[in-house]
Amino acid sequence: MILEDDRKRANYSMVDPQGRFEALADRLREEGHRLTPQRVALMRLLASSDGHPSAADLYDQLRARFPTTSLATVYKTLNLLKELDEVLEMGFSHDENRYDGNRPYPHPHLICVRCRKITHPDVGAAQGLAQQVGHESGYQMISHRLDFYGICPDCQRKETEPESEVSVSSP
Repeated sequence: MILEDDRKRANYSMVDPQGRFEALADRLREEGHRLTPQRVALMRLLASSDGHPSAADLYDQLRARFPTTSLATVYKTLNLLKELDEVLEMGFSHDENRYDGNRPYPHPHLICVRCRKITHPDVGAAQGLAQQVGHESGYQMISHRLDFYGICPDCQRKETEPESEVSVSSP
């Protein structure tokens, strides 16, 4: 039996940025929403992002092309895409929410506690975990979130690199 999440994963796995942008644009058109230049630019940013930008990150990038764009416009577009299940919002209690426009379904994340980078682990075992938990508990699963927190390799390297010594010469 193919589950809905499995179909979504198949549609989004290995999607190129242009293909993902077109899917987002098609979905908005199907739902009767306008494709303003600002929305188009924001969807291109989401489709081409390999990270998980915050609304402020997206706003900063968008303002380079559209200086009069407001942060409210970014949030309205993100909320619209969220309502259409085309973007995944990751909420954090002590940080800004982050957005994934390439994998808009629940999936595991690796989160660095130092630099706040978010990546996708290659964890095949997590694929059917939500269904298994629902089956064994009797819960009807609506959504789930699986995050792993640690220190990324880049931050680990920075910790182990010796600080360059500054030599002071006397006159």
